[in-house]
Amino acid sequence: MRRRRVLTLPWAFAIAGPVAAQQQSGVTGSWPSRPVRWIVSQPAGAGPDILARYLAERVSKTWAQPVVVDNRPGGQNVIGAQAAARSAPDGYTLFYATTAAIVTNAFTFKSLPYDAEKDFAPIRLIGRSPFVIAAGAGLDAGTLADVLAKARAAPGSMAIATEGPKTFSGMLAESVASLAGVKWNHVAYTKAADAIQDVVGGRVPLISLPEAALLASIRAGLLRPLAVSSAERLPGMAQVPALAETFPGYEYTGWNGLFAPAGTSAEVIAKINRDIEALVGDAEAAERFASLGTLVERRMTVAGFEAFLKEERRRWADVVKRIGIVPE
Repeated sequence: MRRRRVLTLPWAFAIAGPVAAQQQSGVTGSWPSRPVRWIVSQPAGAGPDILARYLAERVSKTWAQPVVVDNRPGGQNVIGAQAAARSAPDGYTLFYATTAAIVTNAFTFKSLPYDAEKDFAPIRLIGRSPFVIAAGAGLDAGTLADVLAKARAAPGSMAIATEGPKTFSGMLAESVASLAGVKWNHVAYTKAADAIQDVVGGRVPLISLPEAALLASIRAGLLRPLAVSSAERLPGMAQVPALAETFPGYEYTGWNGLFAPAGTSAEVIAKINRDIEALVGDAEAAERFASLGTLVERRMTVAGFEAFLKEERRRWADVVKRIGIVPE
């Protein structure tokens, strides 16, 4: 991937500093007239980071300004979100955020050092990331229905690898169990690679992770996908049923979106929305997103994103209530 225009931070701020001092926080019709920073609350090399860098490199050409990707991982996205919320609302710092940072953290933490609804102005939904429930080769169950039947017959005996009960993969597994009336034995992992290795090796029979994390193992025939969490079957995995085919109306996807600190000019927000839409609507972007297990959102206005977020908060409130998540 080409990264000529995505500068590392020390260089970028050396360039931006003098200009920032002159323009301070004002936003003019010439925006952007200096480098723009995107805070990413995920580590370098993670799925959201790869997508953010891809978009940053492309939009930097549109803006004729470098776009700096600033990784601030940790605390289940809290560190990056807090840094973005405290940034000046001048259009030169944006937050490339995940569902956890903007929606689900509010349901899994007793308190947060930021308020996602008040501290951020939505710009655009970028893409949705479906999850997959898959089985290792050693599991004698050809379909999700077979797995659920085994789990009902011996409650608590069917183990499933996730990233933890309060992560997306863990909450997906638990929501399916709740709807199906079964009980999983959760095996939590801090690294997706370790979870995949144990399922491939037959130590754990099932796994729940984002499609992007499992795609290589599925293509290699090491894992057998049983269901996808999107509302419909996925391109390239048309033989795998959507969970909605078993549980009507079911949809469970993570997503990435672009936000600005609250108070940022509506004119600048509208411009960013339009410029991003012009980029993600082409075939190159769709192919790149698909290769990373993400469904690109080709059309999305600022108002549409606001409505989407309102529905997401309502939907996740129902999910955490149903599965009994207690904030900590």
